Amino acid sequence: MKEILEITKTSRNMVSKLIQGYTLEQLNKVPEGFNNNLIWNVAHIIVTQQLLVYKLAGLPMMISEELVEKYRKGTKTEHQATQEEVDEILSLLHATVTQTEKDIENNLFQNFNEYPTSTGFVLKNNQDSMEFNNFHEGLHVGVIMSLRKLV
Repeated sequence: MKEILEITKTSRNMVSKLIQGYTLEQLNKVPEGFNNNLIWNVAHIIVTQQLLVYKLAGLPMMISEELVEKYRKGTKTEHQATQEEVDEILSLLHATVTQTEKDIENNLFQNFNEYPTSTGFVLKNNQDSMEFNNFHEGLHVGVIMSLRKLV
């Protein structure tokens, strides 16, 4: 699973670089034809990783329920993120992966609750959830790249 996490780290580094230098206004802008903005996409990948990798393993998540409710699958941008919220999200972007790496080393991922994804793929174990998470993050990296051109 450590090898799979290297892809997640690469994804998170890309996301960090892609949004670097954007103002709070730009991070919050929802372009015409889109439901979400740059910062929503960043928070969404954090929330999704925590749900797929931790919650399905029966482990406590490193994020608040408030963050989950704002950025989980099926949500859309409904508020302007404050600078404080953006700072928290950007901190979690790397902190969650650092903690996941430690938790893999400490062999914490022992249990898993099977989960059928909206794509039709059934996650059967912790490795599946981490691999699917990378697929999911890749989709949102693409969205972030598109949004950057419009803000």
